[in-house]
Amino acid sequence: MSSDPRSVVRKFLARPQHEGAGAVVRRSIGRFELKYFDPFLVLDEFSVSAPAGFPDHPHRGFETVTYMLQGAVTHEDFEGHKGTIGVGDLQWMTAGRGIVHSEMPASHGTQKGLQLWINLSSRNKMIEPRYQEMASRNIAEATEDGVTVRIIAGESLGMKSPIYTRTPTMFLDITMEPGTQLQQPIPESWNAFVYVLEGEGVIGTSKSSSTTPHHILLLGPGDGVQVWNKSSSKRLRFILVGGEPLGEPVVQWGPFVMNTQEQIDQTIHDCENFENGFEKARYWRSSDQPTHHQDHTF
Repeated sequence: MSSDPRSVVRKFLARPQHEGAGAVVRRSIGRFELKYFDPFLVLDEFSVSAPAGFPDHPHRGFETVTYMLQGAVTHEDFEGHKGTIGVGDLQWMTAGRGIVHSEMPASHGTQKGLQLWINLSSRNKMIEPRYQEMASRNIAEATEDGVTVRIIAGESLGMKSPIYTRTPTMFLDITMEPGTQLQQPIPESWNAFVYVLEGEGVIGTSKSSSTTPHHILLLGPGDGVQVWNKSSSKRLRFILVGGEPLGEPVVQWGPFVMNTQEQIDQTIHDCENFENGFEKARYWRSSDQPTHHQDHTF
């Protein structure tokens, strides 16, 4: 039992907006109402159909976590790394000092997924880029009393994810059958939120009003969260994400997230001049981009 359950302190609907080349995203973190929820920079629920997508673009200073809900996306970067992630698959990319990559639809129809940006501490911002990828079949999953948890990062129901999180993070994909309830511990010092994907859920206290899809709920202090699916017929699916706050200054310029304006200026210089981590961007284009040289525009 959670001795000090968290209540919902803020709740709002993520409305659709256009992003990338013809993609539609519902952004809940990283918009004007919620610029930053330490250590989380962005949460997008994205929907993209070919030929739209996210063509070649740079990152520095944080991690991107991509988790597919429908369809598939092919990613490619200037290190020669290429692959496709499909439904239930995970890509945990540490951009570190610099990466340029593309993320494009891999099949016909609409591809849907979640992308979470997690900030890196000042000591980790300039580390070498790396990937952790996990096929859906390898993601730890546990079921108890009508509640199924896919453990993308962290632990739940006695199972633990092998994903290494530089900024300590939990990321759970939870499905609750009608009439079930859940109590999930969350480290007390962490920030945490719930984002509803389908169905309706009662979150925080049993007397709270139910929450429908595309809403984010920021949780207040406490050592866990309680959730009820009071529907008699519909399943509830949501993600529960928590992370240890970094407590550091954040200066963001598009796809670059550093601690000072001076570091951002340096990053723009590095990217434009193909230096200090961006050397390979000079001649690289993803296979779905034009092959002639062009300057990066952001």
